[in-house]
Amino acid sequence: MIKNIGFAITGSFCTHQKILEIIKDLVDKGYNIIPIFSEKVSTTDTRFGTAKDFKDKIINLTNRHPIESIVDAEPLGPKGMIDVLVVAPCTGNTLAKLANAIIDNAVTMATKAHLRNNKPVVIGLSSNDALGLNLKNIATLIVTKNVYFVPFGQDNPEKKPKSLIADYNQIEKTMLEAIAEKQIQPILLKN
Repeated sequence: MIKNIGFAITGSFCTHQKILEIIKDLVDKGYNIIPIFSEKVSTTDTRFGTAKDFKDKIINLTNRHPIESIVDAEPLGPKGMIDVLVVAPCTGNTLAKLANAIIDNAVTMATKAHLRNNKPVVIGLSSNDALGLNLKNIATLIVTKNVYFVPFGQDNPEKKPKSLIADYNQIEKTMLEAIAEKQIQPILLKN
């Protein structure tokens, strides 16, 4: 059973509005969301909005301040604070760090700390280079114990042939399968 969800958000800023909708839906269904921000999410203003506005929206939705540092993320594992960790959007940068055990921010530390408990990590891709240099990182993580992917596909094969994005509407289904140690299927979406 899933009660406490760590929800790690990285810098695919164009997907943040959809992530807010998903978090709202999960909260409305009674899940306890513990937000975790990468440094870029915490500090970067973009054409999609300011870091402060996004943080305020997350606080309003979850009634929690996001975890924003390695020091604050590390206790998630030893204290067993979450049942499942969702990393969405998971950028190519974060994907590469996870595949290569680079722990340099709150999101990567939360993932490492959570995996030590043999509990599921759910990855919702959003990368313009997923079918480029990052393809090997997807392969590494797809065969990693306790790592599960939200179904994904190409979002615009004509203009962005190496880009992949998860179907974020399937995050909850993916979590429920992951908690049962199953990869949701199909994992590859048709255009």
